[in-house]
Amino acid sequence: MTPPAGDRDPAHTPVRVLLCDDHAVVRAGLLALLSSAPGIEVIGEAGDGEEAVALAAALRPDVVLMDLQLGSGIDGIEATRRIAGLPEREAEREAGREVECDDGREAGRADGRDVEREAAGWGAAGRGAPHVLVLTTYDTDADINRAIEAGATGYLLKAERPEELFSAIRAAAAGRSTLSAPVAHRVLAQMRSPRPGLTDRELDILGQLARGLSNREIARALFISEATVKTHLGRIYDKLGVDTRAGAVSVAKEQRLLP
Repeated sequence: MTPPAGDRDPAHTPVRVLLCDDHAVVRAGLLALLSSAPGIEVIGEAGDGEEAVALAAALRPDVVLMDLQLGSGIDGIEATRRIAGLPEREAEREAGREVECDDGREAGRADGRDVEREAAGWGAAGRGAPHVLVLTTYDTDADINRAIEAGATGYLLKAERPEELFSAIRAAAAGRSTLSAPVAHRVLAQMRSPRPGLTDRELDILGQLARGLSNREIARALFISEATVKTHLGRIYDKLGVDTRAGAVSVAKEQRLLP
């Protein structure tokens, strides 16, 4: 059995990978492919974002191979954000338990859990959260930006050759970033000609706008007030340099801000 991440010698042990894709056939293909790669071991599979977060916390993989579109529930972006924050949330929960302790015996048990977690590599001086490597078919600027902002270590397209995938997994395990060539091209293009910096909420509203929804319908869909929708629309118009709904959608499509 593979020892806990904090007890392993990275030079002689495989990279432990968790797969997350909502298509069972895709997961089976990845499992078969990665089984042929030396130094890589698949330790779990998740069919949705919530399951990926739970398994990442339980299994402590080195790398989570994450798809972006995961059907119902949270998407790959939100799952990435939660996985990237796992150690912090664990520390917060543990701190809460210590505050609730009302005698020395219970406090000692809380301290023991801290020691055990640090020994496994999850403490402040440990290995931290698993690295998330996005593996998807989507290469829009909006998807790339959101994934990177959520904490993804790398962004790979499913069209890559197997050798590139193996290399990217090993790089991610070491904390090194890897981008598919088309993705790297987009990132460089953005750096040379920065796109408007829309927030996640503004992108959500822009997406609803592209569907032709009214302000009232957008408010209902996003559980916010119409006044909030109008405020965000004003900011979107300013950032995109437009003054109409149609203009905002047109510019967003030209600049690939929409998924």
